Amino acid sequence: MKPYVFVTRKISEEALRPLREIADIKVWPEDEVPVSREVLLDEASRASALFTMVSDPINKELFDLAPNLQVVANMAVGFDNINVEEATQRGIIVCHTPDVLTDTTADLTFALLMATARRLVEASNYIKEGQWKEWSPLLLAGYDIHHKKIGIIGMGRIGEAVAKRATGFDMEILYHNRTRKPEAEKALNAKYVSFDEVIEDCDFVVSMVPYTNETKGIFNEGVFKAMKKTAIFINASRGGVVNEEALYQALQYKEIAAAGLDVFSKEPIGAEHPLLTLPNVVALPHIGSASYETRGAMVEMTVENIIRVLQGTEPLAVVNKEVLSSTAREK
Repeated sequence: MKPYVFVTRKISEEALRPLREIADIKVWPEDEVPVSREVLLDEASRASALFTMVSDPINKELFDLAPNLQVVANMAVGFDNINVEEATQRGIIVCHTPDVLTDTTADLTFALLMATARRLVEASNYIKEGQWKEWSPLLLAGYDIHHKKIGIIGMGRIGEAVAKRATGFDMEILYHNRTRKPEAEKALNAKYVSFDEVIEDCDFVVSMVPYTNETKGIFNEGVFKAMKKTAIFINASRGGVVNEEALYQALQYKEIAAAGLDVFSKEPIGAEHPLLTLPNVVALPHIGSASYETRGAMVEMTVENIIRVLQGTEPLAVVNKEVLSSTAREK
């Protein structure tokens, strides 16, 4: 009997063809509507593998109902939707899709920075709403990007790729990370500084940190008060790292100049959210890796991760590698 795989979002049949050769597959038929919790739990109870999205909570409740589950393959670089510790205790492999989305996400992050600094969305709406009657010297004036100081919190692969783009604008690059990156410092002329120095000195503060217990809400009231009044905050990592009420207050009372946000603490964000009422906020619906090419590569990698686990070989990208070693010992 073939193993059973449940895919939690509509995926092209062509992409799934290699997986169908070795497994029976059921695909949630919706693209924009996530699978219901009831259906997810029911399918997990029979599944050997789950092909998941960041919107799917994979927790102890699900694992308790899934005796045959071997792998949870997330189509994302992040995996904070998965209780990895619980999966590891049960010998379930957790996979993700790093690397393939690095450049695409960095492109979007820098585009968001530029759009926020130069008020592009606001300017576009200004024309569409029929408000442009005359030209004036400071009409929708924004902030320069070139030769400014950018501070990146979280210098992983995507953070480094953002820094690389900043070099094209002759920006001074500061960064803070759990560990120093000497090679990046040399290649990008980046300077390692404390978290506080990034916050206090930079014209652009870019969050590229993962969401963990340590990073939850790290961008809070005190942090925003410490920024320059002309500073622009960009978040393309995870919404949970920001205290959104504090950010709203900082923007409303001009403690910082503007914010560009691709992620939010609760997604999808409601249209009535206070942040969306502010003219100095550019908000995007979590589209960091949303190019046709990159999303296709992410699907392919997720499929390959599942195939490899089901065939007893090492996946391309594993979050909890200790499970692999324990599985090998058992064999």
